[in-house]
Amino acid sequence: MKMDHVPRLIFWELTKECNLNCIHCRAEAENVRFTGELTLNEITAVIDDIASHYKPILVLTGGEPLYRGDIFQIASHARSRGLNTALASNGTMIDETIARSIRESGIRRVSISLDGSSAASHDGFRGISGSFGQALAGIDHLKSAGVEFQINTTISRRNVDEIEDIMKLAEGIGARALHIFMLVPVGCGVEIAESEMISKEKYESVLNWFYDKSKETGMELKATCAPHYYRIIRQRAKAEGRKLTFESDGMAAVTRGCLAGTGVCFISHRGDVQPCGYLPVAVGNVKEQTFHEIWEDAPVFRSLRELENLTGKCGQCEYKTFCAGCRARAYYENGDYMSDEPYCAYIPSRARR
Repeated sequence: MKMDHVPRLIFWELTKECNLNCIHCRAEAENVRFTGELTLNEITAVIDDIASHYKPILVLTGGEPLYRGDIFQIASHARSRGLNTALASNGTMIDETIARSIRESGIRRVSISLDGSSAASHDGFRGISGSFGQALAGIDHLKSAGVEFQINTTISRRNVDEIEDIMKLAEGIGARALHIFMLVPVGCGVEIAESEMISKEKYESVLNWFYDKSKETGMELKATCAPHYYRIIRQRAKAEGRKLTFESDGMAAVTRGCLAGTGVCFISHRGDVQPCGYLPVAVGNVKEQTFHEIWEDAPVFRSLRELENLTGKCGQCEYKTFCAGCRARAYYENGDYMSDEPYCAYIPSRARR
């Protein structure tokens, strides 16, 4: 394994239980108890193994991770082992007491999902009336407790024309960052792919808009599940006659678009390890192998780490080192996670000859 292939972010689905009914949910979460979730002892053992070999950020997610009664024990144990943790929440369960517990457990940042700039659009996306106001109330509690937060927004046809207003809202409430997620057809997203996925051309437009906004806002901006952005910023920088730098372009200047299996992975509520939460290919289970063994040796991970394994348009592309295409969308479209990214409008120069 190359030295640069270490996990930077591990997304850990602690539970699938959730109080919302989001139309795009990766986890197909419900407000019911799920069997087979990892126990606290199993989770802390995996944390010990991870901390013995790597220093990633653990993103504690779900479902709604606050349904786990031991969530703060988990976060505190990770902190005791020298790992940074973040919490991915819908915000509706965060009150004054929870916000204080989040801070005391050592969670460094909370992401709150807002998929609209108003109750009408957000609640329609999230499936529960009142969820927008509850999320904003949760944010207020985080701010009062001194906990840093960011806004996560999934872009689809129903809110793509609202993203300017969503950004203004994020700025207005003091978000540290805005991360936009381009819809991936997995889980409930499969059912709405035809009606909600924006076109390739709209993708290009949104990501170019995002690049322009990155030069205007003081918030950290990140495009997630949108590896094309890492091509676009290089095209734009070239047109501007400048080189990308960390100082002016942030992490986008020094990282790759799709990091599934190379710098990112996902652990399910039952212990299955996947390249990412949107690529439903289990490569091992932490009940049967150590995380370290799975990360180092899983054949799927090894395949994803070799860019020459990319096929079709992505394999030909001169930007594949920076982009690599979304492996989850390729899998959805073709049943092959090394094939073309289907929602990319760019034609590689080799393919134009």
